[in-house]
Amino acid sequence: MSRRDMLRLAGIGVGGLLLGAGGVGGLLAAEAEAPSKAGAVSRDDLVPYYGQHQAGIATPPQDFIVFAAMDLTTSSLADVRELFQAWTEAAAAMAAGEMLGEKNTTLNVPPSDTGEAAGLTPSRTTITFGIGASFFDSRFGLASKRPQSFQDLPAFGGDELRPEWSGGDIGIQACANDLQIAFHAIRNLARIARGKAVLRWTQEGFQRTGGADPTGATPRNLLGFKDGTANPNTSDADLMKDVVWAQHADGAEWMTDGSYMVVRRIRMRVEVWDRSTLGDQEATFGRHRDSGAPLGGKREHDEVDLNKKDDKGNPVIPIDSHVALARGDGSIKILRRSYSYSSGMDTKTGQLDAGLLFVCYNRNLSKQFIPMQRRMGESDRLNEYIVHTGSAIFACFPGVSKGGYIGQTLF
Repeated sequence: MSRRDMLRLAGIGVGGLLLGAGGVGGLLAAEAEAPSKAGAVSRDDLVPYYGQHQAGIATPPQDFIVFAAMDLTTSSLADVRELFQAWTEAAAAMAAGEMLGEKNTTLNVPPSDTGEAAGLTPSRTTITFGIGASFFDSRFGLASKRPQSFQDLPAFGGDELRPEWSGGDIGIQACANDLQIAFHAIRNLARIARGKAVLRWTQEGFQRTGGADPTGATPRNLLGFKDGTANPNTSDADLMKDVVWAQHADGAEWMTDGSYMVVRRIRMRVEVWDRSTLGDQEATFGRHRDSGAPLGGKREHDEVDLNKKDDKGNPVIPIDSHVALARGDGSIKILRRSYSYSSGMDTKTGQLDAGLLFVCYNRNLSKQFIPMQRRMGESDRLNEYIVHTGSAIFACFPGVSKGGYIGQTLF
């Protein structure tokens, strides 16, 4: 009930308020105490939801992620369309720091927003949607729209994939500078999906916060090394078109300005790593731990020189190091957007269940991520210390304009 309707029902005008503590004045006071957004929203705290591309891809990574994979329980394309329409409206509101719906102060119905983000700022919330390869089976009549390069990933060396951490019809990446806000986004989207989709798996992730590192240096993973040094420059529009954004010429017009997301849950054997010498650790990554510089270099962004030899004629950067295999001949690039995770202790082994929620975006899986991961799966020194326990791919739609909805180009 709005303030105006309440006054009208009370039979009084704004200019004639004679309010007792137990009358309409008490109701107005209660309304004034209802949760609201805390203060004016700073432009730096807000990532626009609408645009040519979905936010959360080229957006500078926030402090936290909550990732959710969902399975559809409906076989009606009309239901799917309605779900994405509702999700678009909700995602735009949450990205702006607003509560969902109009039923958050009505006592006789469940609130339309779960409430844990009430009064909080947007915290640079982004919500990114994609659909899995399984979406293109026979359920929705869209098999002919499946991009040719969008195929299930092959098996890689180092894979010990578990079904409870893999796959999904839909992938949703919620990122924010506050974990509770990111969780709030996934919780409410799952709530909206009831009757049409259910959660398949979720994973929370983190990196060092902006407050802990005001310089904005490259984050470190749980093995202590910088992660994401070799990322392409997201402000270079031509490079992003080449590396990240799907183009009309790629053969799936509905994906133009979208991107293909890979999500890998990589458990790190941190107890084994912690017993390794610093020399072995640096040879494994091919970088100095302290500076992030490639071996033989001094600064993090020094060129990776795989031809450089030491005084004994051996490669300064081992050919089976992580950086050497990830780089290859330098022709293949991807945009990494990974986060560390910790899921407590593995009760079977007594060791930490911790590692990396690897997320990356690329224009073509078969030409970018797959050959890169195949190289690393075959001979990467890092495989001694990691195991891939989860895997999923999602075709992330292009962005949307106000009045439209995510997925409209396909549905």
